[in-house]
Amino acid sequence: MEARKKWDLLSIASIPLTMTLANSMLIPVLPAMQKALRISALQASLIITAYAAVAILFIPIAGYLSDRYSRKAVILPSLLLVSIAGVGAGLAALWPDNAYRYILIARLVQGLGSSGCFPVVLPLVGDLFKNDEDVSSGLGLVETANTFGKVISPIIGAALAIWTWYIPFFAIPIFSMLSFFLVLFLVKPAANKKKQQKPISPAKFLKAILALLRMKGKWLYGIFAIGGICMFIIFGSLFFLSETLESRGIKPIIKGLILAVPLACLCLVSFLSGKWIGQNKQTMKWTSFIGLTLAAIVLFLLGIVEWDQTWWVVLMLAFASAGIGAALPSLDALITEGIDQKQRGTVTSLYSSMRFIGVAAGPPVSALLLRGSMSALFYVIAIAALLAALINAIFIRPGHRLY
Repeated sequence: MEARKKWDLLSIASIPLTMTLANSMLIPVLPAMQKALRISALQASLIITAYAAVAILFIPIAGYLSDRYSRKAVILPSLLLVSIAGVGAGLAALWPDNAYRYILIARLVQGLGSSGCFPVVLPLVGDLFKNDEDVSSGLGLVETANTFGKVISPIIGAALAIWTWYIPFFAIPIFSMLSFFLVLFLVKPAANKKKQQKPISPAKFLKAILALLRMKGKWLYGIFAIGGICMFIIFGSLFFLSETLESRGIKPIIKGLILAVPLACLCLVSFLSGKWIGQNKQTMKWTSFIGLTLAAIVLFLLGIVEWDQTWWVVLMLAFASAGIGAALPSLDALITEGIDQKQRGTVTSLYSSMRFIGVAAGPPVSALLLRGSMSALFYVIAIAALLAALINAIFIRPGHRLY
């Protein structure tokens, strides 16, 4: 990897870290929000879902704008919007009668900001390096930052909530502004970008994207679906674990540490996987297939073996998270390296939209399934993991004129 670009990459990696903290930091606090706001588990889950749901709609627009103008021109205003909405959510919590309503509005605005952050990071890394191996390594670091944010977020969220439940909202602007200044001062424009290139019209750009999807849609749609399923499994299982630990009266800090265990496995394996895959697309395919298959097997075990001991559940979720951690860097690399730079922002934004659909669906679906039983939840997410593995095996076929 080019040494002079390491600071650029570290600054870029702060963005997914920040965006993950903005959402996952609230997961251990949801039970406290239920009590303070007098809302149901399903209503509390919508505080997570609102953030992701609005992002789904605007991510493709952010991707298009980043292709038409520049990555930084989209990322920097988006980080400012995330910061402002974080303050708004914290202040809304102080509203005596309508706190829940205004928190949801603030989270919708925050989701709008997030749509221009992490989705634009993937093509930005692709622009930064000329060598595919450097791109894969860089994407591995970005995915690791994303998963590392998931590791530390429940610990930070639980620690901040010791003071009072709405303090995590006020922490979000601090992290967002740190990313803002890192990107502003340390990330340089891609050297290989033509400076005086005339922007393509929206109609022509849309026509080019549709032509690309017709030509490469089979494997692209497969990766889109797998990305969404992975996020659905992660956030669905995290919501389940948070609710379970709360029902057993576990103290906030201990609860945060326990939530961090499966996420630490996700983070570690994601980092190692990013290093391992290099630029070999066959390795990417089979690494993700093996990881998804492992996740499916472990999740089926949780459904079949109706044993709800905390250590058993956490151990199995750690193995499942490790499997997903093996898959994510491969998916990022396949989709980033397989698309031309001019269309990379838009296509990777569609991929990010699918991931956000998984984030949005995970908590409320878990809340509904838990009204039945723990087994019902794990059967559903295990089937989802198995479906992702099958999609990987059937639709992702490097060497068959897909790249």
